Amino acid sequence: MPRYFIQLAYNGTNYNGWQIQDNTPHTVQQILQEKLSMIIGHPIEVVGCGRTDTGVHAKDYYAHFDSDKTDLHIGTSNYIYKLNKVLPYEIAIKKIYAVKDDANARFDAEFRSYEYFLHTYKDPFLTAGSLLFYGDLNFDAMNEAADYLLTVTDFTSFSKVNTQTKTNNCHVTYARWTKLNDRQFVFRITANRFLQNMVRAIVGTLLEVGKGKIDLEEFKTIVNNKNRSGAGMSVSGHALYLIDIHYPKEIFNG
Repeated sequence: MPRYFIQLAYNGTNYNGWQIQDNTPHTVQQILQEKLSMIIGHPIEVVGCGRTDTGVHAKDYYAHFDSDKTDLHIGTSNYIYKLNKVLPYEIAIKKIYAVKDDANARFDAEFRSYEYFLHTYKDPFLTAGSLLFYGDLNFDAMNEAADYLLTVTDFTSFSKVNTQTKTNNCHVTYARWTKLNDRQFVFRITANRFLQNMVRAIVGTLLEVGKGKIDLEEFKTIVNNKNRSGAGMSVSGHALYLIDIHYPKEIFNG
């Protein structure tokens, strides 16, 4: 049966994350499966590239699914148009790709990137998608600490406890705060994989560095102790965006 990747974006404000869970209705995966099944004409199960928490957004997200249809990726088939017509406004389909039969949206991803937005003044037009933080932050110190993440293998200190992952090892290749203007900032991080709650916990801990509550050596100790209780609180998910996922070209048909 042909396999497809579906590329989409979603605003996660009104959703309980990506993944279908017991007793947790209204997830992006649930809505997407329902509408795909309706438009394609047979039951569809989608496997996402990763789990996003409640309220977290995705500007670029991939999932794979199988279908007996052979033309879903052809532009003239209008499946993308039909899907976007029936999906809620918070979920938008960008493209459908034909891929190899064993291609996997989760395990074939070579790297993923997230952005976390922060602003330091009250603005009603930023509130929904950025964290409001009052006070001064030392971004130079925060970036020193972020640089240390590139040398780390085990990210247990920033992982939700009691998860089903076999390992907490990740390879971070980029982590940095950037100034957008005088009072708006963004943290971008890229890695081969992310643990549940990892980015939000890292941001929360870096904010402790920025406030001067912990220094670089204390940050290193927190990381190396591999204990979630030593790190900072997880920041709100509403300001977090999955922005980029990269796959090897070989898994795509054409």
